[in-house]
This record gives sequence, structure tokens and C-alpha cells, in this order.
Amino acid sequence: MADKETKYPLPGINEKARFSHLDDHRWQIVRRQKIGDRVVEAREKWMEWNPRYNSLYAEWDPGMMIRAHGHNSDHIVFVLKGEMTCGDRVCGPGTHIALDQGDTFGPFIAGPEGCTSYMIMMGDPGSFPADPEGFEALRRERGVEQLPDVDLELPDWFADPRNAITKDGS
Repeated sequence: MADKETKYPLPGINEKARFSHLDDHRWQIVRRQKIGDRVVEAREKWMEWNPRYNSLYAEWDPGMMIRAHGHNSDHIVFVLKGEMTCGDRVCGPGTHIALDQGDTFGPFIAGPEGCTSYMIMMGDPGSFPADPEGFEALRRERGVEQLPDVDLELPDWFADPRNAITKDGS
């Protein structure tokens, strides 16, 4: 019996894997607010988005506020740097948040250095508000003005739900 040398990686093993680099993706500005004379943003790079899941890299400027909300799919958030609060919980680097479809969390407020995270939504990434009146009161209390949404480059099969939910885009 002849010895046959095994070659790695195995032929064809990576044929269907999709590789990309953060630099390959364009920033999408998903929320904008004005705090005093500063405009702050929540930006995302959609690394892979198809009807089964959306994986994204997110950066929130210092003070950026995201309403309490839920998602139409299971949702994972992993904080990479900076920090944010989720309700009364401070979430720094290494924090993992898992949210089941239909459950709610937030509101989120980016810390003094902002917040960078990686998120995965397993299915429809659309969201719904959890406490619009409470969030509006919190924004007023902190002097935060919600700015109009900017257009996004969305897949043809996904409609932008942002302003359909709340008139001001919160």
C-alpha cells in the first residue's frame, strides 16, 4: 500500500466560503442626531446581507442614542471598543448581548469615546420601537435632536422601515 500524502487545505473545501475585508464595504449612515452644535451618527458596514442574516460592523459617535427596540429576528451584539449603555447596564469591550426575536432592549447611549460593535441579525433585521414616549422624553432631557434619515443602499428585496415606524426616524 503506497503512502499518500494528505494535502491541506482539502481541494474544494473553501469553494463556497465568501471572504471580504472591512475596507471592502461602504459606510451606511443609519441614524443622525444633533447634540448641541455637534452632529453624531450611527454608521454601519454591512459585511454580508441576505434574507437569512445580516452581519455588520457598527460605529456610534459619542453620545449617539438609539431607541429601545426589538427586532424581527434573533440579534447578537458584541462590543469591540468604547462603550455604550443598554438601559442601565454599561457594556464595554467584550460584552455580548443576545436578543431573541420579538424581545426588546435599550435604549442605547454611546459612551464618551463612542462605541464600535459587531452585530448579527438572523433573519429580517427590521425593528420596532419599545418605548417611543420614554425615548422622546430622554432625548428632550439630554437636548438631543433627531435628524432626518439619509438614504441607504439597500438590497432590492428589503424596504427601508425607518421612517415608516416613527415620523422623526427615531
